[in-house]
Amino acid sequence: MSILKRLFGGGGKEASEAAADAATTKEAEHNGFRIRATPYSEGGQYQTCGVISKEVNGEMKEHKFIRADKFASLDDAINVSLSKGRQIVNEQGERIFD
Repeated sequence: MSILKRLFGGGGKEASEAAADAATTKEAEHNGFRIRATPYSEGGQYQTCGVISKEVNGEMKEHKFIRADKFASLDDAINVSLSKGRQIVNEQGERIFD
């Protein structure tokens, strides 16, 4: 059955979802914060998205962000997601958790 799905276009979405899931493993440390790129497939492109986290007073805090930027390349979406996360940390610091 999976061969038929691939022949008739049913497997394409699964492949893009798998690639987007792999993107969630891309992380960066910045000024004591952890930034994780989590772009997702939207209309044949990848939406800029990520999670910023930090332990504050013994509690793990998270801030999720989504931006309007879309890219044809998953790698571009990952790089911009990490860059936007750094920008948010630089501008707002721990206030993002308020």
